[in-house]
Amino acid sequence: MSNTYIASEVKKVIETAEYPKNISLACAWIIAHFKGLNIKIFDVTETSSLCDYNIIASAENTTQARAMVDEIVKNLKEQNLEVVSLEGMGDADWVLIDMGDVIIHIFQEISRDIFDLDSLWEGHEQIQIPQEYYFGEAPESNQKDKSSTSNYF
Repeated sequence: MSNTYIASEVKKVIETAEYPKNISLACAWIIAHFKGLNIKIFDVTETSSLCDYNIIASAENTTQARAMVDEIVKNLKEQNLEVVSLEGMGDADWVLIDMGDVIIHIFQEISRDIFDLDSLWEGHEQIQIPQEYYFGEAPESNQKDKSSTSNYF
């Protein structure tokens, strides 16, 4: 995937919605195209003073997690957006990117299960991620079997 393609697609996604939802969707697009797993965007505007949206996703290994993070940071900086904080790149078990209004959490699956942020925000509205954001064909969203051969949710 070329840098030009990624930048142009991220720009298109950013233009499709209002800030900060557009940033959340752009990050989800990048994560999905880097074959992230179980991507969720939670709207926490009504209950959090820290941010408006939390994104949670899983990576299969530290190299994949770092690649996702590097691409997110690079593309958002190209859009003149500031990264407030970047934590956890050392071991990449749980990487946190704080964009101010959007916080992105990229986990290794074992760490995601341990910290269980999904349960913390389960009562909040989840933003639907368009199927076309995924690299390849995405399975049905109600699929619960984690042993599936698909790597897109």
